Amino acid sequence: MKVLLSAYWCEPGKGSEVGIGWNIAWQVARFHDAWVLTQRDGRQGIEAALASEALAKVRVVYLDLPRWAQFLRERRWGCQFHYYVWQLASYFVGWRLHRKVGFDLVHHVTLGKYWMPSFLALLPVPFLWGPVGGGESAPPAFWWSFSLRGKISELARDLARKIGEHDPFVRRTARKAALALATTEESAKRMRMLGCGRVSVLSNVGLAQDEIRRLSSMPLYHGGPFRLISVGRLLHWKGYHLSVRAFAEFHRQFPESEYWLIGDGPERTRLRKLAQRLGVAESLTIWGVIPRWQVLEKLAECDVLIHPSLHDSGGWACLEAMAAGRPVVCLDLGGPGLQVTEKTGIKVRASTPDEAVTDLAKAILRLAEDPELRVRMGEASRQRVKERFGWVSKVDFMGIYEMTVGALERKHANVP
Repeated sequence: MKVLLSAYWCEPGKGSEVGIGWNIAWQVARFHDAWVLTQRDGRQGIEAALASEALAKVRVVYLDLPRWAQFLRERRWGCQFHYYVWQLASYFVGWRLHRKVGFDLVHHVTLGKYWMPSFLALLPVPFLWGPVGGGESAPPAFWWSFSLRGKISELARDLARKIGEHDPFVRRTARKAALALATTEESAKRMRMLGCGRVSVLSNVGLAQDEIRRLSSMPLYHGGPFRLISVGRLLHWKGYHLSVRAFAEFHRQFPESEYWLIGDGPERTRLRKLAQRLGVAESLTIWGVIPRWQVLEKLAECDVLIHPSLHDSGGWACLEAMAAGRPVVCLDLGGPGLQVTEKTGIKVRASTPDEAVTDLAKAILRLAEDPELRVRMGEASRQRVKERFGWVSKVDFMGIYEMTVGALERKHANVP
């Protein structure tokens, strides 16, 4: 097929959403002719990858907005406006491309938010939406544990989603999708309410084969204190205030232990004060933002990853830790709740903050006292990533694209 990919973020060798665009484009090109519509930011990496990997079936079209719009993109909420305008501009570029190429299918890849539109859905071509997420919410019982800044941020996020859900172009995107892919069941429910006829759940996280090989060769940590690690921005919804409290409870029973936090953000001062109040400040190290190679070095010196996120569509830190053979302790929510199984880690029910803290502490203690369990879970984690989360084996785009076109054909023929 001739496929047009809408990838607002797209760059090789990157994690998170920036890397999704490129990895999906690379996979699509194994089976189809792919045209990637993206921003110029990732051009250097894209051109280098195209030259080294000889991807003849990938053609990249760069679309940038005027300088005034580029300025807005640097601001947190301005980025949403920039994306909206970029999507609008992408329709006109996509229409001209379609008249020249004659696409068989349009696939929206990034941004992965269900409450933002894809104007390329308006082209007279079968449309695949996703995977997109953003439908996950922090359980109401946890709101009181947020800082004032966190509460305001959650309210603003909910308001943005409500506005997006009533945007006629978002609803048009949902109705136009012959098939929609949601990162979690929470997002799937919201997409169905918007008018999506066919929705399937598919995680948007994955690792390239060379990343899996590199991480799977990481030796297990032996000697020294038992060490926890978390990797991510220090934001209220990441739940690190819960993991610090859980570590403090665990530390009283297992004093030969440490907790490393890698990342930075507005919660840093609050977390430091919390650790001081709980008496574990000397056992908690906040490393801040460090290069990726140093992150992997720190991961190699730790036993378990703890990821207490309250609404995470993805969860790349969990996936990388699993590939490195580290068990994961997380809340049974969002993307991490789908990635982690009882064989690869311990998922804790998010009922109330106090109960979650107690259960997280018990989970950590169980792993700290049973090295053989950590080894078994680590081996199962590596195997799960290889089988389910490698980009090569993760998605059969041949089948998905045929399903998308077939769904549209059945719709036009009024076949259920």
